[in-house]
Amino acid sequence: MTTTDRTAEHTGPRVAAAPPPATSPARRPLSWPRVAESIAKHGILIAFSCAFLMPFFWMVTGAFKTQADIGTFPVTWFPETITTGNFTYGLEAFPIVRYFLNTVVISVLSMIGAAFSSAMVGYGVSRIRWIGRNAVFTLLIATMMIPFYVTMIPLFTVYREIGWTGTILPLVVPTFFGVPFFIFLMRQFFLGIPESLSDAARVDGASELRIFAQVILPLCKPALAAVMLFQFLASWSDLLGPLLYLTDSSQYTLSLGLTFFQGAEGESATGPLMAVSTLTLIPVIILFFFAQKTFIQGITMSGIKD
Repeated sequence: MTTTDRTAEHTGPRVAAAPPPATSPARRPLSWPRVAESIAKHGILIAFSCAFLMPFFWMVTGAFKTQADIGTFPVTWFPETITTGNFTYGLEAFPIVRYFLNTVVISVLSMIGAAFSSAMVGYGVSRIRWIGRNAVFTLLIATMMIPFYVTMIPLFTVYREIGWTGTILPLVVPTFFGVPFFIFLMRQFFLGIPESLSDAARVDGASELRIFAQVILPLCKPALAAVMLFQFLASWSDLLGPLLYLTDSSQYTLSLGLTFFQGAEGESATGPLMAVSTLTLIPVIILFFFAQKTFIQGITMSGIKD
């Protein structure tokens, strides 16, 4: 027996040596030019955010100010005397419930129409091959360059001839025939869905309508949410459309009602006007807060395609 064997016999079996602890990668040294660039970028974004939020902040604080505080110069950003009288007077003089329901009806119907029609047309110009598809899509997108003010009078004449003026139909029905920007948004989203899904469904004998409804549409919920939110906000804040087509005050929307409320009350209604305007923004803020994640996902994924 050798010396090595005797040593192993007395010391027992050998234990494998533990591997050396993994060393974390060295931290990247701070680069002051990059730090300065990051600080500058965030500073610019914060400055623009403050400038954007300033009118909103002024409106909310003005809702709790007295008329004397609103008209003071230099401007006082915070109310010296907090009052809720603006809300009381505004709710008494302004039929907010009726205008709110009118706005909800128009916004919801327009939202449904824009989402349904834009998804259908977007599917047709992205997933179905037919002669002239690209030309039709280009022409469709080109209509986005035509301002509404160019077609305003011809559209009003057409709606008057068919008896739609004085109703909400001109504000709702056109959305059921597609909106160019939303069609573009949906098309970009559809292009990011693999063609193999549609091909597999066609092999199983599914029609294009069934493929659209059961295969493609469930995958485009983020894009649909973005379209619905965009259209809802557009209809909620629209002033020119209701001003053109609504003639009965019982059909007024919130934006149109606020305009006439300001004109009827004059400068003395600045506080109540801010109070009512603050109340009208609450549903939009709540909607965007809950749909923010889906909305951002739909916008970002619409630019991804194979």
